[in-house]
Amino acid sequence: MTSDSLFHSFDVFRQSFVDRLAALLEEPQPGSFILVLANAIYDEHIHALLQTRLEQRFSELSDGLRQQLITGQGLEAPEDDLLVFLKLMAVGLENLQPTQFRRAGPWELQFNPVRAFRPPRMSNTAITGLHAPFDPQGFHFNKPFLRKEILWEGELLGDHCRLLYNKFPFAPLHGLLVVEPDEKHPQYLGKFAHEHAWQLLEHLGNTLPDCGFGYSARGAYSSVNHQHLQMYVGKTGGYPVEQPLWQHNGGSEAYPLDCQVFGSVVDSWRFIDELHGANHSYNLLYRPGRLYVLPRAMQGSYTHAGWTGGFAWAETAGAITTFSEPQYRQLTAQDIVTEMEKLQCP
Repeated sequence: MTSDSLFHSFDVFRQSFVDRLAALLEEPQPGSFILVLANAIYDEHIHALLQTRLEQRFSELSDGLRQQLITGQGLEAPEDDLLVFLKLMAVGLENLQPTQFRRAGPWELQFNPVRAFRPPRMSNTAITGLHAPFDPQGFHFNKPFLRKEILWEGELLGDHCRLLYNKFPFAPLHGLLVVEPDEKHPQYLGKFAHEHAWQLLEHLGNTLPDCGFGYSARGAYSSVNHQHLQMYVGKTGGYPVEQPLWQHNGGSEAYPLDCQVFGSVVDSWRFIDELHGANHSYNLLYRPGRLYVLPRAMQGSYTHAGWTGGFAWAETAGAITTFSEPQYRQLTAQDIVTEMEKLQCP
């Protein structure tokens, strides 16, 4: 899909999102199945449409993989995908629950069991600097096996963009937007990329309700060193960081992590550039005409709680993903505040 018609309305976007997932179910590799399953487990609308075929395809792929292992045939799928699929076989599709959601005070919590199977990549690595060169040998979004995971590719505001599915989503209609993918920019936000994201979201906000971009700088639990934005569509009510009760939005309550809010692309870039100069990592939440900037401590410079894999852009915006149902049930608003306070820049 190379025209920008995907972005003309919420209904068109969601239908295209689902149609491509259905087509991916016919791919012979387990990686495609994992992507479709994770998106269906997150979104009950998608799950209802694809459940029957998911069950059939899981049985077919499981039988095929089991036979390959019995007969000693070579396994052609990437090791990450094989490991995740073997975990799914061990658990059983019938034992996977849909993603659950609840509130703890102002915070959102989700129990997302499939995302717990996700390979850690960079997110478990201690980081000391915001910039590292692009590594063509590492994981990046130009890998040939990722071509089938592209939802859309074409020009947006005059620049080549690629929108891939998030293989393990934690936001509605969740994708990875890569601007100028062939230029191989590392995950280090430049002025052009920032301005393009701002202008693009103002443009998309005219037709797609409740859309936004999340961004995690290096050291802020970004998992891939290839410049990308996390795009979501249809987040009714926004993220907790957007609520009017917080001081940064004119309210009376102090947010537990420093949050600067900007209504200007120029002023926000000036602040981000200062963070670059100070080697301070940060998370961003772009909304049409508005940017939330959350400076934070580098991953690895503090010890995060056992109930989280680390706070990236969604967590610092107040939406917490957990991988254990007991932890999901037991977490309190104060637990989340305590964790956020660990992230305060020294």
